[in-house]
Amino acid sequence: MKLTFLKTLFISKRSTFIFLFFIISYLFISSCSSESKGARVLIKKEINTYKTTFEMPSKAWVKKTNLVIDSFFQKYIYQDDFSGQFLVAKNGHIIYQRVGGYANKESNWKMSDTTSIHVASISKVLTATAVLRLVDQNKIRLDEKVSYYLPDFFYDGITVRMLLNHRSGLPYYAYFTDTIWPKNTILRNKDILPLMRKYSIPLDHNPGNVFTYCNTNFAFLALIVEAVTKKDFPTVMNELIFEPLKMKNSFILKNQDHFNSASQSYMNKGEKWKFTNLDGVYGDKNFFTTAIDLVLFDNAIYTNFISDSLKRQMFKGYSYEKEGTNNYGLGWRMKEEKEKETYFYHTAWWHGSTGIYARLEKEKMTIISLSNNYSKRAYRISPLILFFGNYPL
Repeated sequence: MKLTFLKTLFISKRSTFIFLFFIISYLFISSCSSESKGARVLIKKEINTYKTTFEMPSKAWVKKTNLVIDSFFQKYIYQDDFSGQFLVAKNGHIIYQRVGGYANKESNWKMSDTTSIHVASISKVLTATAVLRLVDQNKIRLDEKVSYYLPDFFYDGITVRMLLNHRSGLPYYAYFTDTIWPKNTILRNKDILPLMRKYSIPLDHNPGNVFTYCNTNFAFLALIVEAVTKKDFPTVMNELIFEPLKMKNSFILKNQDHFNSASQSYMNKGEKWKFTNLDGVYGDKNFFTTAIDLVLFDNAIYTNFISDSLKRQMFKGYSYEKEGTNNYGLGWRMKEEKEKETYFYHTAWWHGSTGIYARLEKEKMTIISLSNNYSKRAYRISPLILFFGNYPL
């Protein structure tokens, strides 16, 4: 039976039950193997987990499931110019991985599974986790006012929790700095608040009233982390996240020299994105990592890396003023719908970096799709999520 049958099933608008019935039927009668084109096929490897006890899925299950994943990858993710990393893990074990393209075209630096690439707003998940670990250490209180940690913060009524769930009402720094900050001067986290005070920048809405996704929230969270630890944010992230989880290929971008030596991002026509005056702000972005390191991080969330009480608050929706399946927890996006499982994820976009990191808790599945050449195809993982469980799209 040809793989075109699978492709037809992926775009079918029939019910989830029928979809899964035919997929599973196909898997059990299929004995062929699929060879991925274009992207290099990597040997599956074991990775160090953070004390999880999940079993390795059976070889038979992996083989059958890989047929579906590979067909999906060819249809929805892969193109001849594919440049990035794609990975699926089950129970903390990598079952499927593809990598391709270039980390730096100009120097002929090819992408590999250890190449650290910019994952843009996926950074927010890691920043939120660092904040919650400091909450567990009694160094930060979620419902404390931001002004307690940043004395010059003059907006009243905004708490740490409101920064984490994007309900603060703060405006986006990239917008209000556009006409008041020199284009040839790098903007830093510490520069944002003085500008807001100097130019009396108003809130977009009253604190706590409505969800508005805004990078400024996480730029201030990074400042709070620095204030309570008395260390710079990249150092704290190493100590709180990367080192204990053995994320050896992860770091926070520090400066322009660091940017120039790191992997690069490209426009969809191949032109390299240059360092801009907004690339000095971290917390909301500037996290470089690999798909493998993100699996290490994902595994740790199932453990006592964060306390159970905080995990419940992290994976809880806070914005219900509008109907729909979309919501936001503490650093995580989510899709939730009655009589369906909720899944958690975060998308990424900054310059040429696009991607998505999705977490299906019931199935213990992790799906990571990253691109460094402005590919919107990196986001198209919904059909694969539907295959693995009864989730909203």
